[in-house]
Amino acid sequence: MSLPDKKVSDNENNSRFLMKYAALGTQLLISLGLAVFAGLKADKWFKFSFPLLGWLLPLVVLLVILYKIVKDTAPKK
Repeated sequence: MSLPDKKVSDNENNSRFLMKYAALGTQLLISLGLAVFAGLKADKWFKFSFPLLGWLLPLVVLLVILYKIVKDTAPKK
């Protein structure tokens, strides 16, 4: 009976990892979308001729989220 129990726990473990990475990917996409939207709105509000904040804000958000993903997925000591 230990074989089916082990298989169920492996499936649960794989499912947890899948959900964790799916959540991180969703967070990345939504954050980048909001950063682009906010950056373009801020460019219109400041009346910049070049979409400066439309480029910089998503870049900053991307760097912060990549740091968070690396920190969250690093092996625990």
